[in-house]
Amino acid sequence: MRRPFIAGNWKMNLNRAGAIALAKDVVKGAHGVGDVEIAVCPPSVYLEAVAGVVRGSNVGLGAQNMYHEANGAFTGEISAAMLVDLGCQYVILGHSERRQFLGETDDLINKKVKAALAAGLTPILCVGELLNQREAGQTADVIRTQIDGSLAGITADQLPKIVIAYEPVWAIGTGKVATPKQAEEVHSDLRKLLGQRYNDQLAQQVRIQYGGSVKPSNAAELLAQPDIDGALVGGASLKADDFLGIIAGARR
Repeated sequence: MRRPFIAGNWKMNLNRAGAIALAKDVVKGAHGVGDVEIAVCPPSVYLEAVAGVVRGSNVGLGAQNMYHEANGAFTGEISAAMLVDLGCQYVILGHSERRQFLGETDDLINKKVKAALAAGLTPILCVGELLNQREAGQTADVIRTQIDGSLAGITADQLPKIVIAYEPVWAIGTGKVATPKQAEEVHSDLRKLLGQRYNDQLAQQVRIQYGGSVKPSNAAELLAQPDIDGALVGGASLKADDFLGIIAGARR
């Protein structure tokens, strides 16, 4: 059975004191939870502060982005090795906000995935469709294009080291949420797609998170679906009680 994975994406929120306080509350509330993998992903400027809080706990540390080059004249960027040096185990790549607002392409995301794997990080690879794409019946085509581009050149040995997060863009921060049936349909299609690219056995090993207005009130029903293996949580991860409520919904 795939172990559920709940990760909190704090996005561009909080200050240093707030990040430390939130991390402490999550660590305290998640103490003793062994059947769910847990991570928090603070803004990069607070990674070191949060690393000091989560170190030695069952809460892992993730970054929200990275650059694909190992080092060099890339002003403002952060490398995979730097993230590892700070204590990160995970990195979110290809989030819809970076695709939509910052112009990230599947090719660029693919380079980042490869660099993250080479450094020993677990990439959380995000895919998802816009509202107009869903309404036009293009969800499957959009997901296939993003998967094909983002996983280009990824070997069968590397695939199980990647977490995929399906995030319908129309459900991120909008209060709208895909129904459990809608989410499960895409997750199931994603797993079939991975089976076609690699094989069914490998596809069954890959964890696929759902993201998009996940809350304690809908988490258990979403996470009970057979192909939904956790959640990449945005707004609800900024309140420890809400985040812990979602973790509780993932326990089986």
